[in-house]
Amino acid sequence: MQKTRYLFLIIYTLFSAEGFCQNLQLKVNGQTPTETQVLDSLNYLKNHKDYFSIKTELDSLQNTLYKLGYIENELKRIEKINDSIFESEIHLKNKFNTIYIYYNKNNIDKSLLKQVSKHVFDDYFILNISETENALHYINTEVSKNGLPFAKLNLSNIQKKDSKTLKGDLTIEASNKKRIINDIVIKGYEKFPKYYLKHFLKIKRSQVFDLQTIQEKTNQLQNLNFASETKSPEVLFSKDSTTLYLYIEKTKSNAFDGFLGFGTNEDTNKLEFDGYLNLNLVNNLNFGESFRLLYKSDENDQKTFETELSLPYLFKSPIGIDLQLRIFKKDSSFTTANQAAKVHYQINAKHKTYVGINSIESNNLLSENTSGFIEDYKTFNYTLAYQFLSTRTQNTLFPLNSKIYLETGFGERTTSESTEKQSLYTIDAFKIFNLNQKNSIYLRANGSSLVSNSYFENELLRFGGINSIRGFDENSLYATLYGVLNSEYRYQISNTIYVHTIIDTAYYENKITNINQNLIGYGFGFGLLTKAGLFKFNYANGKTEGSIAKLSNSKIHLSLIANF
Repeated sequence: MQKTRYLFLIIYTLFSAEGFCQNLQLKVNGQTPTETQVLDSLNYLKNHKDYFSIKTELDSLQNTLYKLGYIENELKRIEKINDSIFESEIHLKNKFNTIYIYYNKNNIDKSLLKQVSKHVFDDYFILNISETENALHYINTEVSKNGLPFAKLNLSNIQKKDSKTLKGDLTIEASNKKRIINDIVIKGYEKFPKYYLKHFLKIKRSQVFDLQTIQEKTNQLQNLNFASETKSPEVLFSKDSTTLYLYIEKTKSNAFDGFLGFGTNEDTNKLEFDGYLNLNLVNNLNFGESFRLLYKSDENDQKTFETELSLPYLFKSPIGIDLQLRIFKKDSSFTTANQAAKVHYQINAKHKTYVGINSIESNNLLSENTSGFIEDYKTFNYTLAYQFLSTRTQNTLFPLNSKIYLETGFGERTTSESTEKQSLYTIDAFKIFNLNQKNSIYLRANGSSLVSNSYFENELLRFGGINSIRGFDENSLYATLYGVLNSEYRYQISNTIYVHTIIDTAYYENKITNINQNLIGYGFGFGLLTKAGLFKFNYANGKTEGSIAKLSNSKIHLSLIANF
């Protein structure tokens, strides 16, 4: 008996709840079948949980009709037909298609109105009724950008012009005094280099205030590797001044990059090692400066020492300077010293141009030059370059999204016997194509071309290895022209782990040995973000066109990039 009572109670509760949550139906009719057809075409919500939801939907429907030109529409009745059906009647009446809006040309620029209307005259412009709301919102936004953040547009004195046309007056409620930025306060990273505000973000004092533009500019902080924005800018308005607050924090920007590679020597069948150490110090003096130091040694008995110094915004100007020294030694054959100085101009957060000079001096170390292609020489070039850089700091595994670097140099090479004109062209570009949140494709193209009437072995372009075509020894390939295409399919397992394929192709020419050859490198790898930094593992096998791939030619590359 007790169980029967419990069962009855459960059934009663379920059916009672269903009764309380009944579904109400709304049907809206017009004054005529044609009006009803118009109303049905608006796809209003027909199922509702209560009467309040029905009333809200009818208000929304009337607002939609106002925007379409039925400004005289009238709700006649809401009638309950039965327990679940409500019927309403709306009379649409006359539809107005256009509106003539009269304005004061001293308050609104005519060129602004031409962006929203094709029919603009000295004292009025014409809009379709359906476009009016968006057009007025756009005008209000543009007026606010001119230092009038509290400007309000009103459309008043609306009247009938004829049976299909309305007319009205456009007025602006705003202070006559434009708002400008009187002061900029940085919170968090107080030592943030101030000239980056003016030249990098393009924000400065006495600038006309526009919060939307400022927010767009501060988003460019993601293109800086030593600072980031912690929250959106805020503004303090007082009677006579406007203070802008920027919230910035200093981020870890120093980097140590170590690389170790090993493979089997084809001639000796012995395991050989190569590697490099790359140190980058950025903004340690809160000046935005960067210093780079590279030392590389490989199994071909080649050694490279390279140092670079970049000083941005000298004397608080948009001009900076880049200095470079590079020394290369090839066993006991020759040494080459390269000194370069460039002046750069930061166009904006992503674009930069360079102009500079480059001096090269190479010395033959051989007591007997049997090949005859190694000579003492000096080269002096004038260089022009352009760089585009786009970052995505929210991705710790792939912080750089795309890059383009183009450089050209023109000059002369001088020996003890002759002087010859030369030119050098370089490109390095990459892009990550995101297929979805986890899958992406990485493509990189880089190459160089040395144009000259004659060539020396100690001035040839060197490529190959982890930063070029993988599966080959570091700097083991000599060319007068080369091009490399790197490709990877990447699958991001988590925020700290990814795996990828390796497919690299290259073409190069060596006019000294009359070689024109295609190369291919293929393999796989993975990246792991640890507390120490980003650890990378690459396994690649390289071969020339027409040759048979050998497992003994495979190369394993290990690298660690640590930020501190």
